[in-house]
Amino acid sequence: MTNDLLFVYGTLLLADNEFANYLTAQSTYCCKGKIQAKLYDVGHYPALIIDTKGNYDVWGYVYRLHDADKVLKNLDRYEGYGEGEEEPYLYIRKALSVKTDEGMLTCWVYLYNWPINGLREIPSGDYLAYLKKSI
Repeated sequence: MTNDLLFVYGTLLLADNEFANYLTAQSTYCCKGKIQAKLYDVGHYPALIIDTKGNYDVWGYVYRLHDADKVLKNLDRYEGYGEGEEEPYLYIRKALSVKTDEGMLTCWVYLYNWPINGLREIPSGDYLAYLKKSI
């Protein structure tokens, strides 16, 4: 069976996003979480890059997917990952440890897979807070 937990930190948290609404309908919210990584502003979406050397965290939410295989297949297309997508993929999906109030959980996480040269770092690691400040 596929892992049914997904850590979400970017556009999949936005209320006006079609795929965020799909995710909400196809999952159950579990808890808040964070992962050791850096977050960058790509323009209309963020880029998460794992960074375990520094003291950086990216904040997000963990969802339990009702039908993980089906939901992940649909989200993979949104994230530019997997069969039928141009390589190198925009994002890759990996199972990683996410720190939560429930303890460490292994969740699927979409990681940015293109160069970050010239991208602005989001120091807070909180994409929603960053968007509110940018408005």
